[in-house]
Amino acid sequence: MKMKLSVSKVAGGCRLGMLTNLGKKGIQHMDIPGCLLYTKMGSAPHLTHDTLETVKDVPVIAQLPFPALVELQEVMEEYKEGIGRFVGMPDSVMYCSLHDPAVISPPGYNNNKTVSIWGFGGRMEMTPAKFMTIQRALQPDWFQCLSDGDTIAGEVSKKRAKKSVDRSLSFLDECLQLQEEFPELQKSVMIGVIEGGDVLEERLRSAKETAKRPVGGFLLDGFQGDAMAKDTKLELLSSAVAELPEDKPRLIHGIGRPDEVLELIERGVDVFESCFPYQVTERGCALSFSYSYLPDPDGDVPEENGEPNMEESKDKKTKNKILSGAEGMTAFEICLKEKRYRDNFGPLVSGCSCYCCQNHSRAYVHHLLMTNELLAGVLLMMHNFQHYFAFFRSVRDALKEDRLDKLKESICRQAVQASPNTQRV
Repeated sequence: MKMKLSVSKVAGGCRLGMLTNLGKKGIQHMDIPGCLLYTKMGSAPHLTHDTLETVKDVPVIAQLPFPALVELQEVMEEYKEGIGRFVGMPDSVMYCSLHDPAVISPPGYNNNKTVSIWGFGGRMEMTPAKFMTIQRALQPDWFQCLSDGDTIAGEVSKKRAKKSVDRSLSFLDECLQLQEEFPELQKSVMIGVIEGGDVLEERLRSAKETAKRPVGGFLLDGFQGDAMAKDTKLELLSSAVAELPEDKPRLIHGIGRPDEVLELIERGVDVFESCFPYQVTERGCALSFSYSYLPDPDGDVPEENGEPNMEESKDKKTKNKILSGAEGMTAFEICLKEKRYRDNFGPLVSGCSCYCCQNHSRAYVHHLLMTNELLAGVLLMMHNFQHYFAFFRSVRDALKEDRLDKLKESICRQAVQASPNTQRV
């Protein structure tokens, strides 16, 4: 059964709908706009399958970064039943992304024949043939095609942007041909990749040419990080999306902040990943923002210690620039490593229904972080995932009720607290 996208509503560029016939059996579905479940090798960071089950609204599509799976090739070739069953997630839809969005890949290593992948053992060069042989062993439901996305570090020349598109189209054609030859991949959906750096002409060419190929969806690549100005990103995204067919999903990696997510949903992006809550967890932080689009007489920002302390908030930004990957601390989280939470016995977020907030306090999580207990990561990950997934549910509800502008207003009010170094798309 072929994956199908049904769009029930389009409002100002935003698309509300559903992806159906997902997975090998074609029985799964996913609401859009939505996000993927970020995993490390098929396991949600810090969580077992049992603890993940306590998290509400877990996405049906799990993202598995390709670099962590490369060394499983021989094992998977013998196993023969696919990566989903192997990692104990037979009911999830497995999406294999080319890179891990939480890891910054060193630039300058791709060429006309290979793309460099950075895994546990360092750099690995992937030809289309090698890449597709590994995909045949993994048998994912979706996989991102091999592409040259090395265009996000600093200034990229027009010549380099053109090369990224030429190479990516060449890799795509070769991978599509190999997919036809591999019976194990006949039910897998290949995601075509839109490249081109910050050159509009190349982005448009990439989108138009990739759309001509029989791919199941599109990944808008190269928009993560700081190298591109916000206005440029939004213009390029809008222009590229306008060239893509309406009946296939548009994905993006490396964009996770709620305000940024809303801006891209307005430009037609359907599917995001959930690396952002993982990065927040790694900083020892908890997501703590309001995603309600209903009028709130008490304001948008969840209370800190009874009332917001702006001086402490400013101080926090100075002292706690804890980086995880490309992300620094944002206005949408609280840092539980701070001393002021030592005697705070309230939940991480008032009214939150996650396991952590229902059973533990800010003071307890602060203690766990200060003593380097592994349980800190478990509890924070449970909270951060549930909070983030609930945000996407709220986005869909707001779209249904024509109130997305109210939600965006609320989120943007909270975002202005962010320091200048975190203001980006």
